Amino acid sequence: MRLPRPRLRLDSLRSKIRLIFSIAILLLLLLFSALLQSTTGRAMQELQMQERANIHYLYLYYLKYGKIDKDYLASQNIRIVDAGSKNFQMQRLREAANRKKKFDVVNVNFHRYILINNDRFRLILENLNRPRFPVELFVAFAGAFALLVILYFWIIRSIRPLSELKEKILRFSQGDLEIHCHSNRHDEIAEVANAFDRAVRTIRDLIQSRQLLLRAIMHELKTPIAKGRFLSEMVDDPKKKARFNAIFARLNLLIDEFAKVEQISSKNFRADLRPYKVSDLVEASIDLLMLENSQKHLHVVTKEDRTVLADFELLTLAIKNLLDNAIKYSPDHRADVLIDGRRLVLSNRGKKLPGDFEEYFKPFHRSTGGLGLGLYIIKSILDIHTMKLEYRYENGVNYFTILFTEKS
Repeated sequence: MRLPRPRLRLDSLRSKIRLIFSIAILLLLLLFSALLQSTTGRAMQELQMQERANIHYLYLYYLKYGKIDKDYLASQNIRIVDAGSKNFQMQRLREAANRKKKFDVVNVNFHRYILINNDRFRLILENLNRPRFPVELFVAFAGAFALLVILYFWIIRSIRPLSELKEKILRFSQGDLEIHCHSNRHDEIAEVANAFDRAVRTIRDLIQSRQLLLRAIMHELKTPIAKGRFLSEMVDDPKKKARFNAIFARLNLLIDEFAKVEQISSKNFRADLRPYKVSDLVEASIDLLMLENSQKHLHVVTKEDRTVLADFELLTLAIKNLLDNAIKYSPDHRADVLIDGRRLVLSNRGKKLPGDFEEYFKPFHRSTGGLGLGLYIIKSILDIHTMKLEYRYENGVNYFTILFTEKS
């Protein structure tokens, strides 16, 4: 059976881990951006201060010697640009140089040009220096980012067994007793998985021992029943012979029903769903009652028949049990059956059920008689068929209604 894929929830552990690491990465990016902007700003300020110092030196040197100190410019990694060039880049620089500013810096195509226009000389310089690239900052950011990513995948991998354990628990809840979730890890998740694995083995052993005991009992009961049926064939009186055969057939049917009840109660049963008319199911349920005169005890009315998906043996067993209880607990030992489209109504005269109706769905309910398993078995069968059972009491009449859902 394919399990439904779990949806992503905001309150899940995996989602919380993703949220925490997403916030951590976002804060790291914001911190890196702030540090990068600060470092770049300081580097640019240092470059501008260097440029002003160089220009001040050139001006003083020109006043003293009447020329430009080209060697100094070369030592500062600054070159003189030929202003007579006719390319577009030089045209922009000449236009900037013709402005009234004595000092200006122009960035053209990632090149930094210094424009000097004072009362002594006009000059265009290209500063070949670049702001220092913050290698340490990028290395620190890359290391922190890689560490967060590694920690994220390490934690996600650590909690991955939780998903596998959840899937196995779901399978176990659906009746799969052959699951194994033993883990050789040494963390808390492994401890939970190993504890659950031990619990599964214990429950599996208990269920198997119970099934073995019940099957042994049923097998031992079938032997005297078979002998009794064989001896009944030797009875000469036809009436007594038919009665003995009916009794032994009833006992054999009860044993088969007990086997189905055992499978249903252990959640180890797969229904064989096929389309059947509701009227056919009711008729088969009446036959299971083995009444000598069914019309004397049951009145069936078909208002609207319909086809439903059902396991024939299981659903007829549930309807039979409802009919049996309706006849047994009615003062006149009569019951009415109404087949009305999406519902099947069984009613009888009698006292109202004491207590909450939901309490009768529990096994071994303390009722007036029997083992208290009747409605528990009926409810379990209807749950397999995704059908509902409702009860109401009006004017001295008990109404038990089986509702057929869309899936049925």
